[in-house]
Amino acid sequence: MSSVKSFKTPKKTSYDVVIIGGAKLGSSVAWFLGSNPDFDGSLLVVERDPTYHMSSTSHTNSCMRQQFSNEINIRISQFAAEFVNNFQDFFANDPRVPEIYFQSYGYMYLADNEEFAATLREAQQLQASCGAGTKIMSTEEIKRDYPFYQLDDIVCGSHNLIDEGYYDGNTVFDWWKRSAQEHGAEYLANEVTAMTLNDAGTQVTSITLATGEQISCGKVVNCSGPRATRTSEMAGIKLPVEPRKRYTYIFDAEHPLDRDLPLTIDPSGVHMRSEGHYYLAGCPPDIDPAVDYDDFVEDHSLWMEKVWPAIATRIPQFEAIKVINSWVGHYDFNTFDQNVILGAHTEVENFVFVNGFSGHGFQQAPAIGRGTAELITYGEYRSLDLSPFNFERIVKNEPFVERAVI
Repeated sequence: MSSVKSFKTPKKTSYDVVIIGGAKLGSSVAWFLGSNPDFDGSLLVVERDPTYHMSSTSHTNSCMRQQFSNEINIRISQFAAEFVNNFQDFFANDPRVPEIYFQSYGYMYLADNEEFAATLREAQQLQASCGAGTKIMSTEEIKRDYPFYQLDDIVCGSHNLIDEGYYDGNTVFDWWKRSAQEHGAEYLANEVTAMTLNDAGTQVTSITLATGEQISCGKVVNCSGPRATRTSEMAGIKLPVEPRKRYTYIFDAEHPLDRDLPLTIDPSGVHMRSEGHYYLAGCPPDIDPAVDYDDFVEDHSLWMEKVWPAIATRIPQFEAIKVINSWVGHYDFNTFDQNVILGAHTEVENFVFVNGFSGHGFQQAPAIGRGTAELITYGEYRSLDLSPFNFERIVKNEPFVERAVI
């Protein structure tokens, strides 16, 4: 993280919109705001670590899927696919903007019991009605297309080869950030340390920076990732979001597969996929508490005791593999219902949430950035109705249930 000595001071003392957190989600909101001709306000993006070294954005696996159990989550991912597949068009075919690499090897959910198989079948019907290419595959069909799996315990699989897989999310982030600045967004290496509310407690009137400046603001957008709760607490708001560790491993196989490995969600909780000439695997720890914001220490026993046994059991060809890199990232884990929290607070009316993605942030960033920009500009969602994710559901204790969570 940058030290206070390296922090910069803002150009102005007042901004129409202050975004706290300038990684992928903050930059998505900033870009969609800045590129909207109906938004003519001033915009400040405050980022405490402009290297993004410890951000969730830097630790992402950049995956995308449409295999969700709720229509709005499917639509959100479909817009992400549209955005990535037509990336240059969204930037008015700026010759500097590259095409985005999208590897559509798909997701493969494996069910080892009839209850989960029924859940997959029900979700597939919804996904198909939304135009997704998901298919339920019998074990014989899976074995035909992917003969390397060991399937003795598997009932069926759910698979989609259309707009599901890996994409170059960091290039998307880079161009959002770069273009947002070209559209007038001011990115500031600094940290928000306090907020001042009006006497009624209904508006954040100003933020205070680590360097001492007090900045007036029209709206505050919380894009603080795993630190979202700390940001909300400055406005007197409780938020059910906490940092939780997620592990990623890159490994080489002595006997590589003869075709791409879909992102396979094993019943053990381990997932794995192709990663260029190598393979990637990941999982949550079995004991999954909230951790310190700066705790990225690896539990090296997890590989030997959980990940490798699951991989080698599911794909016997992976009996002989070697880890060549590994890291820990943080989910901004929504303990309420593991879905994104959006919209304005019910009492602090100019405090806007973009929080609690619980691992879905990269694939949901295009639609959420667009929707939040619409909400700020027009006072309503216009492209997709994202209101089911509004903060109000937490006040009402009405969880948004999504059964397809990894």
